[in-house]
Amino acid sequence: MVCLGNICRSPLAHGILESKLPSDTFIVDSAGTGDYHIGKSPDHRSIATAKQNGIDISNQKCRQFKPSDFDTYDIIYVMDQSNYANVIKLARDTDDRAKVKLILEDAEIEDGLEVPDPYWGDAEDFDKVYALLDDACTKIAAKLTT
Repeated sequence: MVCLGNICRSPLAHGILESKLPSDTFIVDSAGTGDYHIGKSPDHRSIATAKQNGIDISNQKCRQFKPSDFDTYDIIYVMDQSNYANVIKLARDTDDRAKVKLILEDAEIEDGLEVPDPYWGDAEDFDKVYALLDDACTKIAAKLTT
């Protein structure tokens, strides 16, 4: 799961998808394309939103996406077109590029292909992002486990 700073959207997506998949079969992680928050916890509003939905993301630590992530992960879900472009720039070949997907596109969400960044918003914006990601992760988990 990749967003810009790895403090709002990708930690939520990480926690949500992780809660829907068996931990003995799947590894879920998150990262940011920027280096703004490396080593820090997710945004307190993301933590609160996840908690009110029964998911604890408070132990996650922000990190920056790196080319070796293409070796570690089978699918790289990005939150928006900007993140997509930034991750694709780090791809070393066509196999790497094939792993990168817009999360809402892969989940076949009808409302568009980008998860809006709630950083400058309020709790309601975080709730909307959670709902979008929960829907997407439910569909993705179903695809991955069938």
